[in-house]
Amino acid sequence: MSQATSQQAATINTRELRDAFGAFMTGVTIVTTAREDGQPLGFTANSFSSVSLDPALLLVSIAKTSSNYQTFSTTGHFAINILAEGQKELSNTFARPSDDRFAKVDWHLSANRNPLIDDVSAWFDCTTHAVIDAGDHALIIGKVEAFHCAGYAGLGYYRGGYFTPAKLSAEVIAGPKVIVSAIITRDDKVLMVKTADNKWGLPSKEIGKEGADKALAELFTQYQPDASANFIYSVYNNTETYYQYISFLCSAPDELAVAGEFVSLHDIDTEAFQDSALASMLERYRKESQLKSYGLYFGDHSTGTVRPLLS
Repeated sequence: MSQATSQQAATINTRELRDAFGAFMTGVTIVTTAREDGQPLGFTANSFSSVSLDPALLLVSIAKTSSNYQTFSTTGHFAINILAEGQKELSNTFARPSDDRFAKVDWHLSANRNPLIDDVSAWFDCTTHAVIDAGDHALIIGKVEAFHCAGYAGLGYYRGGYFTPAKLSAEVIAGPKVIVSAIITRDDKVLMVKTADNKWGLPSKEIGKEGADKALAELFTQYQPDASANFIYSVYNNTETYYQYISFLCSAPDELAVAGEFVSLHDIDTEAFQDSALASMLERYRKESQLKSYGLYFGDHSTGTVRPLLS
């Protein structure tokens, strides 16, 4: 290493470096394990990442100064609980000092003796694959022994604050002649409803001054109360009616619907949809869901462009 490089490294301001790292938007997790005596332990972390599919590996970073470091680096097993958008207070609980962080938390012990928290977006039950020294932190790599994805929208973290992409997008949409629809998906099926003329449509609602966030909540209550919005999937204007249509891609933990029916798009003919714009959008969704790579449509009811989104 040259003298210039050494001097540059020595002058790095760690506070500014932390702020720079904070420019990377992440999800929020609670990492858990249990001691030999059964006492559950956990801490909030956004330094989580997938590593490999085959074998199934993930990692989390932990500070060596953490009171949890010794236990998590030696216990041989741990779990990652990815928080859902409504679990901000849970994140705060596990980020603060406490004698019993699990006192008011619903959880159960996994097959690998790791606490799995109820109603999270997803969890991963792991055995420890490796612990790697990394400066003032250690990287704990876990081998995924079991996992579950509930389909809830996740809780985000950016520059020291929480956010939910779908919620932020919904809150800024308001005004007359705007119709919000929910593409509520589960596995390869979409929740559809029959219109008055016996066509297939999506759960939809015209919004007013209260904004799209309220409209989405009402749609979920009416059709699938446990559904949650992930991101805006399509925005287009109908040049004939002057309505704007905004569709949110949503997830559901199961196919139990209060109203409507989860159906496979493979089983519906193009002519059976409410209109050609809906048929085109859902055909795009059918193709993109197979690739697990989605785009955002902008345009009108007949032509537009699709901008890629992160998968």
